[in-house]
Amino acid sequence: MPRRPFKGKINVDVRDSVPDWEPYMPPRAPEGSPNVLIILYDDTGMAAWEPFGGRIRMPTLERLAGGGLRYSQWHTTALCSPTRSCMLTGRNHHQNGMACIVEGATGYPGSNAHLPKECGTVARVLRDNGWNTYWVGKDHCVPQEEANPGGPKFNWPLQQGFDRFYGFIGGETNQWYPTLVEDNHSIDQPYTPDEGYHLSKDLADQALQMIRDSKSSSPSRPWFMWFCPGANHAPHHAPTEWADKYKGQFDDGYEAYREWALARMVEKGVLPEGTDLTPINPLPEGTHSPLDDVRPWDSLSDDEKRLFARMAEVYAGFSEYTDHQVGRIVDYLEESGQLDNTIVLYCADNGASGEGSPNGSVNENKFFNGWPDEMQANLQHIEDLGSPNTYNHYPTGWAVAFSTPYKMFKRYSYAGGTCDPLVIHWPAGIEAKGEVRQQYHHVTDIVPTLLDCCGLEFPDEIDGVDQVPLAGESMRYSFDATDAPTPRTRQYYCMLGTRGIWEEGWKAVAVHGPTSGIGHFDNDQWELFHVDEDRAEAVDLAAEHPDKLKQLIEVWFEEAGKYDVLPLDDRHPWEIIADVRPQTELDRDSYTYYPHTAEVPEAAAPNIRGRSFKILAEVEIESPDAEGVIFAQGGRFGGHALYLEERRAHYVYNFLGVAPEQLFSSDELAPGRYVIGMDFAKEDVGDHGEAVGTARLHVDDKVVAEGTMRTQVGMFTLCGDGLCVGRDSSDAVSSAYTSPADLTGASVRQVEINLSDDQYIDLEQEAMAALARE
Repeated sequence: MPRRPFKGKINVDVRDSVPDWEPYMPPRAPEGSPNVLIILYDDTGMAAWEPFGGRIRMPTLERLAGGGLRYSQWHTTALCSPTRSCMLTGRNHHQNGMACIVEGATGYPGSNAHLPKECGTVARVLRDNGWNTYWVGKDHCVPQEEANPGGPKFNWPLQQGFDRFYGFIGGETNQWYPTLVEDNHSIDQPYTPDEGYHLSKDLADQALQMIRDSKSSSPSRPWFMWFCPGANHAPHHAPTEWADKYKGQFDDGYEAYREWALARMVEKGVLPEGTDLTPINPLPEGTHSPLDDVRPWDSLSDDEKRLFARMAEVYAGFSEYTDHQVGRIVDYLEESGQLDNTIVLYCADNGASGEGSPNGSVNENKFFNGWPDEMQANLQHIEDLGSPNTYNHYPTGWAVAFSTPYKMFKRYSYAGGTCDPLVIHWPAGIEAKGEVRQQYHHVTDIVPTLLDCCGLEFPDEIDGVDQVPLAGESMRYSFDATDAPTPRTRQYYCMLGTRGIWEEGWKAVAVHGPTSGIGHFDNDQWELFHVDEDRAEAVDLAAEHPDKLKQLIEVWFEEAGKYDVLPLDDRHPWEIIADVRPQTELDRDSYTYYPHTAEVPEAAAPNIRGRSFKILAEVEIESPDAEGVIFAQGGRFGGHALYLEERRAHYVYNFLGVAPEQLFSSDELAPGRYVIGMDFAKEDVGDHGEAVGTARLHVDDKVVAEGTMRTQVGMFTLCGDGLCVGRDSSDAVSSAYTSPADLTGASVRQVEINLSDDQYIDLEQEAMAALARE
């Protein structure tokens, strides 16, 4: 904020001068200003949670809903980064450059993953007006070239108006072994799963500490906290006892669940009487990816039913366990007398996730690599689903079930992707309790609502940059007005090739699945729904009202032009993620890394996907019992590593966690200096795009092991488990050791990764010469 003018008096002698401290004092919020707590879950459809008619018990959410309001027509963008950008800025996702997740940015005005300065954040506005601001949990709004310790940090939380941050940068992370960031730097997790660690618990601990510190030292200052747990995004990791609470409760299958949930949603007033149930496979063949289809429950074998039911149990346990951790925060607010004047929003960022494919997965990263799940392999993990041994995700059938009664799920512009649960609790500002609000709203409405409640307006400029108007409307009018009409008149939708437009109770949707690779958008058929009368978008009225449909399609293109929506992109996930994106470093063929540094995120590391590569490590073995990791990248669900064990050098490539690990080992090595490395020569492409070729393990100038190897077409992880030297951060790449597996009895000088066409032996001789000179 600009400094206020000095109004004192300055003379030669201080005794003749008059001070004025006002220009130097921090801003103060108006007396009685509320705290703000936003709890934002991932990947949760309208029919998942009990307060909205689902089967997943959420005691904390139930408590807040009973003392506040549930919103039945609150909509998101259908994907996480875009929705979160809207919640940060109050602008539409393409205005924020967030057409897709940040990993899918394509370099256009509406798809670049960089929040423009013209779209300032609500945190910045609140901080400039006297609030302390905190972000805990997931941040999926940092462009890939910034998501590393050495890169610029223009889009990190502390540069976006937040005083503190604790969580992870990226779309997901291992809940048992997260890759953590505190403020502007990477940190190791504070303790291990064997010691009781789970990310949801850790995040609640950190949130409580921040709020307690604020209350203790500056009790008159209100605070704003954005609490974004990893739940309910894959991997669905939960303590076994919480998953076991749901044993048998999903054995009836997803179609039966939908029938049961629809009745409950109507009973609770979330849906009107007469709402129809849409089909589980509503889209014609050829209009969407087959990976989004649902296998009918009665077509499954008994083993498949048992596996799929357990996957739902784990998901439910994950959700309730996290709600329990949120409950610790709410309990503290009540105990400390803060709850009544804290605006609490409890919501989700998009519909249930269909990224588990029709068969579910014990390693969700297979979806992003285009690799099919094998039922027999998945069945082997039924007893340890949700544990550190799996990276699990339920099948599409549960995504449809948890998005009842709507069509499809996350990524789609149908309500199954966009309609999400929202509870608002603020006893000091809302008289109504336990009621449902039916007005149509969108995630862009959150910022204007908060500012309205806090008595603030969004500034015309921030740091000298003119701000674009907010896209949303305040929802405050609805707090104590059950039947007041929504001030909204229209809202466009566009995600990964899907399109929709809502205007004054009508909605048109293009029949075109996301990430389908179909293209030819000019051939799309559109459906028309009168959602004021047909909440489920079940009855297509396109034939009856062709003029209305034509008018809405024109409106969609009008909005697309206004908000930089084009071009459309429906490519497969592994194609989008595999796009080469600009980095802050210049392109090069050779990368050198050293020990005792923070892990390097995969987006900033050498791109070895689908190509030949070489790794060389200059190592001195000082003890016959030397062991530990020389180099590691990725984790147990995809990664590779060089390590010492049992007096031998080993290279392992863990292909998507699919057994067996691809292992190459040397004979015993005596103490001394070595160049230990490997090279992979790509020779072919497999059925699913994987690179196939020959790998060789080298010790000095000798090939000590070789054989056929395959490598992933996509990333090892969506985020986390970066490149390390001298240890393996987070989850271990190989089952042969336990992370961090610090290198002991040996030292590594440096590790070089080379992507050029040079012969391995040439690079090896250079490295050996460097060792000899020391």
